[in-house]
Amino acid sequence: MKSKRTTFTSLSRSAIIVGTVLALGIAGCSTASVETTSTSDDVAVGGRLFSTADSATAALGSDAEPGQFPRTVVHSRGETTLEQQPQRVVVLDSGEIDQVLSLGVTPVGIASPKDASSQPAYLEDQLADVQTVGTTSELNFEAIAALKPDLILGSKLRVDESYDQLSQIAPTVLSIRPGFPWKENFLLTADALGLENKAVEVLNEYQTHVDAVRETIDGSPEISLVRFMPGRTRLYGNLSFIGVILKDLGLSRPEIQSIDDLAVEISPENIADAKGDWIFYSTYGKPEATEQDNILSNELWHNLPAVQEGHALEVNDESWFMGLGPLGANEVLNDIENILGS
Repeated sequence: MKSKRTTFTSLSRSAIIVGTVLALGIAGCSTASVETTSTSDDVAVGGRLFSTADSATAALGSDAEPGQFPRTVVHSRGETTLEQQPQRVVVLDSGEIDQVLSLGVTPVGIASPKDASSQPAYLEDQLADVQTVGTTSELNFEAIAALKPDLILGSKLRVDESYDQLSQIAPTVLSIRPGFPWKENFLLTADALGLENKAVEVLNEYQTHVDAVRETIDGSPEISLVRFMPGRTRLYGNLSFIGVILKDLGLSRPEIQSIDDLAVEISPENIADAKGDWIFYSTYGKPEATEQDNILSNELWHNLPAVQEGHALEVNDESWFMGLGPLGANEVLNDIENILGS
């Protein structure tokens, strides 16, 4: 079998971000560096205590005062005016689901992940009576319209081709993409809902949680991330949801994963590239459709020092890789503290 090791960047990430920045007339923004949005003045007045990772997404939103309506929200597909605070919200991806629930808003409709059997278990009890409106790749527009939403939330990466149809149903606000800009996406969602102050409060609580977990970890163990997916195996980089959390914690990464991209794709014979002090792995979709069993039974896997030392652990894919919001991030922090904390 031919060896395969390729760097994976989410579809058209650079083009999407550059296009959005140019549309907004903003120059000099980079998505590959982590920028700190808090300042000493912010902290002094009880403002933002957290850092963010994506300037392009951070530039989106409205100029309205917190909670004030009407407001016009600038997003990845232009501008959307909201005459009053939304009450019936439809969300089209797992990140937006986590985000609205983090703000205390229960959506009236949700889209399910394409290859997952249900919504994330860590959110299940909050979604028991919420209607499904198709999958992230096959939306049911009639079901969405029947719910009479006054706001639809999603991302350009997922539903760009459906934007015109969605915006005819209800005001629609799209982030650029899910994943590593999860904090900025959360702030954009909060802006559309008029809950900006609540969002800052939630993210400040996340940062306090980060600081507390970091205090329990000795040194900076090198963390390797492996995700088995149908047709591919990935080592996750810095520009991912989990990559941002590990960076917030100040934990080191193997060189091959310490990259400003979403992930590196490898073939089974390159699994030695997953080396680290700790290996956290998960599976998306049906395990039999992935290389999971093949790799985990392979001698190359068992020769990895972390595996031999009992430092290779399976983690919850729903929170570690699909959470994409504050609730998922705090689930990850709890797991890391339980595993690495003293």
